[in-house]
Amino acid sequence: MPMMSGSADRLRRARTPRRDPAPSRLAYRAERLWLTPAFRKAVRYGLPALLVLGALGGYFADEGRRQAVRDQVAALRESIETRPEFLVRLMAIDGASEPVARAIRQMLPLEMPVSSFHLDLPAMRALIEQLDAVASADLRIRKGGVLQVTVRERVPAVLWRNGPALEMLDRSGHRVATLLDRQARPDLPVIAGEGADDHVDEALAILEAARPIAPRLRGLVRVGDRRWDVVLDRDQRILLPEKDPLTAIQRVIVLDQAQDLLGRDIALVDMRNRERPTVRLAGPGGDEEAVRTGVSGQ
Repeated sequence: MPMMSGSADRLRRARTPRRDPAPSRLAYRAERLWLTPAFRKAVRYGLPALLVLGALGGYFADEGRRQAVRDQVAALRESIETRPEFLVRLMAIDGASEPVARAIRQMLPLEMPVSSFHLDLPAMRALIEQLDAVASADLRIRKGGVLQVTVRERVPAVLWRNGPALEMLDRSGHRVATLLDRQARPDLPVIAGEGADDHVDEALAILEAARPIAPRLRGLVRVGDRRWDVVLDRDQRILLPEKDPLTAIQRVIVLDQAQDLLGRDIALVDMRNRERPTVRLAGPGGDEEAVRTGVSGQ
């Protein structure tokens, strides 16, 4: 009996298939997938994130809950913005004349106090710089709740008679303001003519060169948007050339100082021809004659 039992056990073990120690195909693929860094990160971080987002999505699916959260955020923001340290109670304007300061206050009708979070400083600066008299503006909020507005005004250089209007211009030709009366700014020279506002720098240079005859100078007229006429009292004119008008007016000044040219009974001095300056006598049918001097080139 013992011998038969041992034989049966050996026969049973021989019939039982041995277990393969190698992993199954599915387990092998799962193990290989887990060894991939991207997959591990997705499982460790992506899956929890998806669960959290799913939970939040389920919570905020209800409109009442969403509105409650919006109300809480708005209340928190309002409580921060209206804190005393963020309130602006005063606006100070520096560098502006009284009319310009008054215009700025009218353009920015702020109801004080106002939260600094409600002030759009770049937009306010752009609005102020739309004023013709303002070259640039700088806005900042100072300690103590003060909105500081620092203005750099344009400096009027000439008066431009444009038809019936009399405009103040700066050196760049930008409009500063409109004058109703010439006597409001008797210190500024007058220019006139089409395109004169585009050549203010040249006009100022001519006026500077003509300073010796400034008491008699009435202004400059732009002719054909090409050249200048210098207008003097007694209806005298100096016709300047299109090119190099400064040299021409300097030659006239030398002639006047040497021969009292402009003190004579003449209507105009024509300097358009550099080689042959001429003068026209005053009165109807006044003759023209060449100016024969050492400086005239003849």
